[in-house]
Amino acid sequence: MVYPKYPDSFWSFKNAMRFISKKATVPPLGLITVASMLPEKWEKKLVDLNVAKLKTSDILWADYVFISAMSIQRESANMVIEECVRNERRMVAGGPLFTQDYEHFPQIDHFVLNEAEITLPPFLKDLAENRPLQRVYNTVDYADLTRTPVADYSLLSMKDYVTMNLQVTRGCPFACDFCEITTLLGHKVRIKKTSQVLADLDALYRLNWRGPVLIVDDNFIGNRKVVKNSLLPAMNKWMKEHRYPFAFETQCSINLADDPEMLALMVATGFKSTFIGIETPDVVSLDECHKMQNNNRDLLQSVQKIQSAGMQVSGGFIVGFDSDVPSIFQRQIDFIQQSGIVSAMVGILHAPKNTALYKRMAGENRLVHESSGNNTDASMNFIPKMNASELLEGYRHVIDGIYAIKPYYQRVRQFLLTYRPIDEVKSKLRMSDFKSFFKLIYVIGIRNKGRREFWKLFVWTLIRKPLLFKDAIQYAVYGYHFRIVYGIK
Repeated sequence: MVYPKYPDSFWSFKNAMRFISKKATVPPLGLITVASMLPEKWEKKLVDLNVAKLKTSDILWADYVFISAMSIQRESANMVIEECVRNERRMVAGGPLFTQDYEHFPQIDHFVLNEAEITLPPFLKDLAENRPLQRVYNTVDYADLTRTPVADYSLLSMKDYVTMNLQVTRGCPFACDFCEITTLLGHKVRIKKTSQVLADLDALYRLNWRGPVLIVDDNFIGNRKVVKNSLLPAMNKWMKEHRYPFAFETQCSINLADDPEMLALMVATGFKSTFIGIETPDVVSLDECHKMQNNNRDLLQSVQKIQSAGMQVSGGFIVGFDSDVPSIFQRQIDFIQQSGIVSAMVGILHAPKNTALYKRMAGENRLVHESSGNNTDASMNFIPKMNASELLEGYRHVIDGIYAIKPYYQRVRQFLLTYRPIDEVKSKLRMSDFKSFFKLIYVIGIRNKGRREFWKLFVWTLIRKPLLFKDAIQYAVYGYHFRIVYGIK
């Protein structure tokens, strides 16, 4: 089982991991979940190219090479495919990249597309019964997640990852026109049984994982009733019984701010941060992309409600909507700075394949090429209404306006003033942090150009927010990574 490499990007945090001696942020959850669906007698090996090199001996060892990837991993996936062809090994491919674009990979022997709970069993049955294997195993149906097994975390070199991950739901009730989630997984939110989620936690705990756990759902609160009334109380009880071994991160829609009771329960359970698609402060653009859950509300106030309840917010932002005018760039900067959203992923609008936006752009003959899958690489895959040069210049203005040294550290302080963590999940320094701490002091506090602002934050936090010192230091490291990724000096 081979997982291709990610390029250095906003979410790779490659430049931050040097301080903590890790190689990748998260493991390939899809592949290790598929591993649990394979026959027990099969010998399985995982090579994640983000933490290890793929050797010829690995390929020759295998009867089949299973590959899963997202669009952003296309270049690395092609290299894996070339190696398998060179060594005459049969390939089975799945995951978002191949599900959306399998016709562009003629070298692949077999595709197990969409959700493996449905499409993998027919492949395995044909193989077991020595029947001719189809090239494409596909479906228009959606999987029953109550049949999804616990991922085979034992295949991982867990010490190489910053975070472990698990999945609770698939699908999203909303209809943002640029989002490929509903194209792949539908509008109906399907959810695992509470006992399954607790089994995932048990598996990680038995393997001695302690620390961050990313719940990879595209909208964790998509089925609010089940999450609030069943899942969260059970997770809360489990965490108390196990003395809070994990700190959860996830993705939610902005309407989390409308339910103080659920928000408080999430924080008490150990949820430390959530990613939210803010997109834009412009209501016309929100209407244009059908982001209705963000409209008719004070977005800034909603973000601050979540922060003040004890949860950090990272956010997604987009420029390049048809309705955008040049003033949008400064409006984005102002909103991000005022919100205290430290990790703000700003991208130029892309039209991923098969989305409503993609179909509209195709109908208007505005498509230029397929999306790169990297929404922060300043590329455009369709002709924008705004002059392209003006859009690129404005995008760069936003990036400089939020990730240049001074405004970035100002935003960190703004966040720390709003953030109110509760006792159970408040950041604490441990002995294992000291090696990383002194390394970052040398790199960021002595060698780096932003050292003056770093020391101002250092002293300010010790005086004003000493309990959040670890968070402040973590965000200093993030800023270092973001400046390198965006080429800010």
